Amino acid sequence: MPRKIILDCDPGHDDAIAMLLAHGSPEVDLVAVTTVAGNQTLAKVTRNAQSVATVLGMRGVPIAAGCDRPLIRGQEVAHTIHGESGMDGPRLREPTTEIAPLHAVQLIVDLVMSHEPGELTLVPTGALTNIALAARLEPRIVERVREVVLMGGACHIGNWTPVAEFNIKTDPEAAQIVFGAGWPVTMVGLDVTHQALATPEVRRRIDAVGTEPARFVLELFDFFGGTYRELNGFDSPPVHDPCAVAYVIDPSVLTTRRTPLHVELTGSHTLGMTVADFRAEAPADCPTQVAVQLDFDRFWGLVVDALERIGEVPS
Repeated sequence: MPRKIILDCDPGHDDAIAMLLAHGSPEVDLVAVTTVAGNQTLAKVTRNAQSVATVLGMRGVPIAAGCDRPLIRGQEVAHTIHGESGMDGPRLREPTTEIAPLHAVQLIVDLVMSHEPGELTLVPTGALTNIALAARLEPRIVERVREVVLMGGACHIGNWTPVAEFNIKTDPEAAQIVFGAGWPVTMVGLDVTHQALATPEVRRRIDAVGTEPARFVLELFDFFGGTYRELNGFDSPPVHDPCAVAYVIDPSVLTTRRTPLHVELTGSHTLGMTVADFRAEAPADCPTQVAVQLDFDRFWGLVVDALERIGEVPS
């Protein structure tokens, strides 16, 4: 049976590819898309989610807007990476999908509580504000969610600071709530997402699909690749967020290691750092693990297969 997931995101170029992978894979049943302020403001990322859904022909999947700021701290956006719209580069279609009337946090709670225990997986690829608030609003979801597979964090080197990754750094209190809630958590961080590079060969494979969604992906790479090359020195852009979706589809895509995880909340130079304790074998009851290795070919095979399954979308 396909795995039922809620994709909580802040589109964002790589979030768009995460949406594509979740929509196009037969191994996943995308139950809802929820948005959170992150790469850009809530209004911008929510509109981007609507536009991506339109490009992909995604129908019948509710899109709900969530938190417009972190739990405590001031808002940071990644305009230097994603542009002023949050998805600069491609010409986006006018959205044809409506926004659900519920707040995203309430929708997450309602969906988890209305499904059988262990049936829904949460896949957050932005700041963890919505997920943390959902766990606080209705603590019973913690024991009902199958697992949380998140894109965020890093075990070694950060991207927003020397030691902190953007999604965690922008709302570290929310991240600590999610890591410490007791549900199974898989952290898909920069250690593996920096292996998911959109190389020239990957671009050729996507170009060969020949559809509008495939051309849209290449346009995402054009802008995203330019900012990563200019600011971070990457020859090819790393495509972070779909790595989390890929793990839900096929866990063999990632090699994981079980370890306790904590978020630094007070350090003047280490705020938002995700601390993984690799000194010894984790306790048997440790609910958290981190991804440490990506199967590059298997990962991109899933993305290309999803694009082929989506096919051409009528205007």
